[in-house]
Amino acid sequence: MAGLLFLAFAYLAVGQAAVNRSGAQTAADAAALAAAQKTRDRLADQWLADLLDPTKWQDIFEGKDSGDDCARAAQLATENDADLRSCKPGPLQYEVTVRTNKSVGDSVVPGTESIQSTESAKAVIEPLCEPPSEDAGKGALPQLICKDRNWDLNPDDRASLPGPDDLFDVHLATNDEG
Repeated sequence: MAGLLFLAFAYLAVGQAAVNRSGAQTAADAAALAAAQKTRDRLADQWLADLLDPTKWQDIFEGKDSGDDCARAAQLATENDADLRSCKPGPLQYEVTVRTNKSVGDSVVPGTESIQSTESAKAVIEPLCEPPSEDAGKGALPQLICKDRNWDLNPDDRASLPGPDDLFDVHLATNDEG
């Protein structure tokens, strides 16, 4: 009977560890996505600022000089009861690693009271539009060709212009997205 009770408590410890690890993964995912979304919004604002100069759009859609929003990743990690251990911004991506603030907890398995889970995530900012050709800076604004829509751009009607979600997609990286 004592053996069955021990096994039940050991099973509970495994469950506690899985919950802790899941919390760490949630915090890592949220942190990476938050940083990427903030960068996406800044790139969209930059595109609007440079709307009348299509020669600058290529750099924007490639994420050049997109800044570093690791502070936003740290904020989301904290909101998910974790600590940001590392944040690597790259052109159009963020890789983060977080560690939970809570340990797995006390159990019949020795040492679990001080074990914290560490997990990583990568978020990608995917451009949804193709920059115009080199000669697009001359004359009227070119049509912006995007994944779901082609935009006829009217700088006098800001409400009709594409928003951040129309210009870029933010998602967690899959295994094949280096």
